Amino acid sequence: MLDLLHTVLSFLVVLTAVVFVHEFGHFLVARLNGVRVEVFSIGFGRELFGFNDRHGTRWRLSLLPLGGYVRFFGDADETSGTAETARPLSKAEEAVSFHHKRVGQRFAIVLAGPMANFLFSIVVFAGLYMTIGQPHSAPVVGEVIAGSAAAEAGLLAGDRIVAIDGTPVDRFQDVRRVVPLSNGAPLHIDILRDNAPLAVIALPRMVETDDGLGNKIQVAQLGVKVSLSQADIQRLGPLDALGQAVGQTWQLSADTLTYLGQVVRGNRSAEELGGPVRIAQFSGKAAERGVLDLVTFIALLSVNLGLINLFPIPMLDGGHLMFYIIEALRGRPLGARAQEYGLRFGLALVLAMMVFATWNDLSLINW
Repeated sequence: MLDLLHTVLSFLVVLTAVVFVHEFGHFLVARLNGVRVEVFSIGFGRELFGFNDRHGTRWRLSLLPLGGYVRFFGDADETSGTAETARPLSKAEEAVSFHHKRVGQRFAIVLAGPMANFLFSIVVFAGLYMTIGQPHSAPVVGEVIAGSAAAEAGLLAGDRIVAIDGTPVDRFQDVRRVVPLSNGAPLHIDILRDNAPLAVIALPRMVETDDGLGNKIQVAQLGVKVSLSQADIQRLGPLDALGQAVGQTWQLSADTLTYLGQVVRGNRSAEELGGPVRIAQFSGKAAERGVLDLVTFIALLSVNLGLINLFPIPMLDGGHLMFYIIEALRGRPLGARAQEYGLRFGLALVLAMMVFATWNDLSLINW
């Protein structure tokens, strides 16, 4: 029971942090554009407690903590649909209404949510690189496991890996990132052996391993090792840390898209897609390992939340942005009925994805 309580509390801390950052992005840019914000809610449903600030915004914590929303003046509901009013709005009300702002302003307000998630992750990663340091092992093979893909490809101890499938390799950590993403596909590896360039082709083996939660998953492995010591942790200066943090955030986004593309094409099992149960499990494990791991996990999840919200699916921020792009191109918004049908489709798709991911979670833990 204590383990369950710890996992639930950790999950709430993680989810509240990334949702607050996301919604605060919407809130801040809306206020900068003169939009009246009526509600800032963490969670959905009945309000548990809250307060009103001096600008009239109701800050609230709601019963269902799986997300959040910002409701602007003129919104019909949490999806930012246009409210139908019994009377025309006055000039003063139009001035603070979200739906009466220029399309560029509305675009900026919606885009600000995902951008806040990316910016938050960049700040966290940069802070960690400056204070704790960044793992930085030279991409030199220390040991080749007998019978592995690396051994069959002819890799030897002392080989320096320069690139994999054309992607430059600066650290051994890059190898650990790229190889699992291959999902067992052949890898073209450029190496330096005794300062002479050489190219080999390796076919990673799909190996059963632990996902960190006690569940067995199949992961592509090359079969090389490197020793990681305290000397491999490098503290970075502010500019280098910021550059590495931006690169890390970009790479996480690109890797996520690669992974999802493999799922869509059928090259990777959709059973690996996780939902709230798995996020809760990882939150609990991260909290057990300490504050540093928990903060890192929050930053990782923030990147994913920002990226997913940019998908052009009605109900998500990306769907609203798609509507605004169409409006800018047409010179007028889509009709109310077209937007309503789009939101209904988006809601059905998002709910279906959540159900599917949750089913995967429950199946994985044998519920």
